[in-house]
Amino acid sequence: MRQQVHVRQEGYETGGLAGSNGRIMKWTRVRRCSAWAAIAALAAGCASYSGWGLAPGTSTVHEVRRIMGEPAKVCPLAAGGQNLIYPRGPAGLETFNVHVDKSGVLESIENVLEERWFARLQKGKSTKDDVLCVFGPPYIETYFKARNELVWDYRFRDAWGYPSRFHVLFDDAGIVTGTLQIREETSDQNHR
Repeated sequence: MRQQVHVRQEGYETGGLAGSNGRIMKWTRVRRCSAWAAIAALAAGCASYSGWGLAPGTSTVHEVRRIMGEPAKVCPLAAGGQNLIYPRGPAGLETFNVHVDKSGVLESIENVLEERWFARLQKGKSTKDDVLCVFGPPYIETYFKARNELVWDYRFRDAWGYPSRFHVLFDDAGIVTGTLQIREETSDQNHR
C-alpha cells in the first residue's frame, strides 16, 4: 500500500508516493541497508565474543588472542598452563575463562559467571587474587568504611535467565568473608 507524502527539505518541496523511485524511497533503502550492515557487523563481532570457532586440543594461544582479543588478566595454572580471563562488560553478564596448557594449546573455554562457579569460593580462605583469577575484574567495587569491608559485584544471569548480581565480600586482609546473590529488578518485575 502506497501513501501520499509531502516532504519539505532545505528550501524545496517534493511530493509523491512512498515506494516510488523518488527521494523518499531512496532514503528508506539507505536506512534499511545501513541497518542490515550494522546487524551484520555486530554479528561478526559477536562471533568472537565467546571464542566461537576455537577448537580445544588444536587451537593455540595465539589464535585465542587473535579471535577473542587481549585478556583482562592472565593467571598461571598449577599444571604449568595459563588461565586467560575475558570479562564481557563493562555491564556484561559473562566472563569466559580460557585454559591453555603449558605448550600453548587450548584446553577449554567456559563462562564462569554461573552459580556452580560461585560455590567454589571458600569463606575465610579464598583471596582477592583467587577471585580475580576465576571471575576477572569486578563490575563495581564498593568499600564500606563503617564495616571495613570491600565488596566486588559481578553481573550474571541466574538459573532462570534473569540479570542478577553476585557480591563477593572481603575483609581488610583481602580474604573472602562471604558472598551474596541478588536478582536485579527489571521494569517488567515492577509491574507484576
